[in-house]
Amino acid sequence: MKPKTPQQVFDLYDEYCHGYMDRRSFMNKLTTYAVGGVTMAALLESVMPDYASAQEVAEDDNRIVSQRITYPSPKGAGTMGGLYVRPATVAGKLPGIVVIHENRGLNPYVEDVARRAALGGYQVLAPDALYPLGGYPGNDDDGRSMQRKRDPNKMFEDFVAAVRYLQSREDSTGKVGCVGFCYGGGVSNLLAARLPDLAAAVPFYGRVPPLDEVANIRAPLMIHYAGLDKRINDGWPGYEEALRQHGKNYVMYMYDGVNHGFHNYSTGRYDAKAAALAWDRTMGFFKEHLG
Repeated sequence: MKPKTPQQVFDLYDEYCHGYMDRRSFMNKLTTYAVGGVTMAALLESVMPDYASAQEVAEDDNRIVSQRITYPSPKGAGTMGGLYVRPATVAGKLPGIVVIHENRGLNPYVEDVARRAALGGYQVLAPDALYPLGGYPGNDDDGRSMQRKRDPNKMFEDFVAAVRYLQSREDSTGKVGCVGFCYGGGVSNLLAARLPDLAAAVPFYGRVPPLDEVANIRAPLMIHYAGLDKRINDGWPGYEEALRQHGKNYVMYMYDGVNHGFHNYSTGRYDAKAAALAWDRTMGFFKEHLG
């Protein structure tokens, strides 16, 4: 039986993967927990992503059709790229979902989320914010460094353009929602505040939007938070007050005892029960508001 990973290790990883600590500092601090027969290798294994063993929907799954596409982003990168997925056997027009990745580009976990969403009966676009720099580099460390090089305002416009792309397709019903994780959760909140025709938004443990923009939100929101995620959760009271003040349509779920990133089934922060419940709620929410 594997020893339980100390919460402090997850907290260290959270600081590291969100850019508050460099890799050398992370590794140095991690050594203090390599005691009592617990090796550094075991500690790293408990937090670092393992994409190969986490895939839930294979790339060649015959229930879906997926392809790499480009789409116009005139206020962003000019031309953007991403993964487009839709059900293989559903004819006619479909609503759409934009899946927004974390702070490290379109990694295999988020690609897998896009395939899962398509199985719900949607056409899905998962943009890669690193496309203008050559695309996701194959590992999260380099991906984080690359994403920090992008202009954040132009990068946001690339996700706006993704919504517009799905809305404008001939095979679209025009109803488009978004779901995002970590950085992507923050983008989902901001899209809701800035796109009055967004049909639904589901941020997972994302930064709140500027509170003076909450009045502009028209999309219904389903907001997921991790109970142990103090860094992100500190923004919720003010956000909730603004949502209530302006009479917005929202529901928030707090998953007690789980870490930031609990839905990401490629890392040790993954919590199977909370992730399954949150995803079931998310797809039910999209069914209600997108069709």
